[in-house]
Amino acid sequence: MVPAKNGASPDDTALGDIRVLDLAGEIGQYCTKLLADLGADVIKIEAPGGDPVRALPPYYNKHPDQSLYWLNLNTSKRSVTLDIEKPEGRALFEKLVATADIVVESFTPGFLDSVGLGYEGLAKMKPDIILTSITGFGQSGPHAKYKAPDIVGIAMGGVMWLAGEPIDPPNVLPWRQGYTSASIMGACGTLTALYHRDEKGEGQHVDVSMQEALSLAQETAMQSWDMIELLRSRSGSRGVVPIDVPGIGIYACSDGHVFGYLGTPGGAPWTGMLEWMVEENMAEDLNDPPYKEFIENLNLRFLTGLFANPAELPGHIKVMSHLVEVLRKFTATKSKWEMYEQGQHRRLLWGIVSTPEDIAKNPQLESRHWLTDVQQPTGEKLQYPGRPYYMSETPWAIHRRPPLVGEHNNEIFGKELGVTQDEWKKLEAIGAV
Repeated sequence: MVPAKNGASPDDTALGDIRVLDLAGEIGQYCTKLLADLGADVIKIEAPGGDPVRALPPYYNKHPDQSLYWLNLNTSKRSVTLDIEKPEGRALFEKLVATADIVVESFTPGFLDSVGLGYEGLAKMKPDIILTSITGFGQSGPHAKYKAPDIVGIAMGGVMWLAGEPIDPPNVLPWRQGYTSASIMGACGTLTALYHRDEKGEGQHVDVSMQEALSLAQETAMQSWDMIELLRSRSGSRGVVPIDVPGIGIYACSDGHVFGYLGTPGGAPWTGMLEWMVEENMAEDLNDPPYKEFIENLNLRFLTGLFANPAELPGHIKVMSHLVEVLRKFTATKSKWEMYEQGQHRRLLWGIVSTPEDIAKNPQLESRHWLTDVQQPTGEKLQYPGRPYYMSETPWAIHRRPPLVGEHNNEIFGKELGVTQDEWKKLEAIGAV
């Protein structure tokens, strides 16, 4: 066990009395991790050879048995090995169902029904069971049985169309955002169903579609089409304005990059940026006409009005291009932390484009103990991404390291279900466990 920073024990957790059977593949393992770190007893049910996700890179110390991806997705879980397609394995699984509250799975729709373990079959064993199915397109419809790796969800959900620079083809979002979005919606739906079960005493089938989960993440793309028939497309670092706007977008620093959002509500006006540049003798001619007057009016309302008079637009673009050029010279002399901290001091909206190393060393995250040390079977400690939220009364915690393959077979099958050593050997011989 790894206690929470505030000393909380698993008994204090939100889901400490809940058992989850985890049949999920890669698309659903973040869902069960979220439940496990809230205190649920999540039993990861792996095929006798181990879950294929264990073999996915990147690897700790370049060791193929230490997938960092697997380790991150499977904290606080226990592992057993079981083949539910074999009658003997299915019989053991049914015994586990009798002890469980939730089953999470990601098989092709119809597979569990074919082996008698779909929602109707599970409900006969345990009427208040909750089955959460996380798949590419959901349990029904013409695409329900289509294969759906992460890239397909990203594309079919619409978010790939919006990702990248305008001159680029559609961009794939970084590492498994489709799976992560589907898992988060799976956890939300599961917890809602659990609340309903506790209130009304009835279970239900939670059907999660990765395509639908991602379709919710398109900002205003759907509304733009519905209301004004405008097809939103990739805007990259410029945002929705199709020209370089001074102080909006990514700017290079001496050691990385920052993202600016100057002249927008919530921060100081662009004149505050000009004052900073003047103080450091790097304003060049921006204090002179026509640039100073332009800067004094540079805000979102002014920008949206630029296109009202097309005849004046080329002149405005020429002025803005010069402002961008001078500002880029200024940011190039600063470190990203200097731009961020000085900007915050002046109420100028500059933020660091953080690398993974920046996240690991971020003083705000350090002060909140976001990174969590977890001891590995080798005795080493690895730092894991920490809390997705703080809860004062039922704290989040990584309660145990990710399990080895079948590490808890004896604990769960032997001690809990009473499977003897002789029975276990017979099950092993036929490949059921």
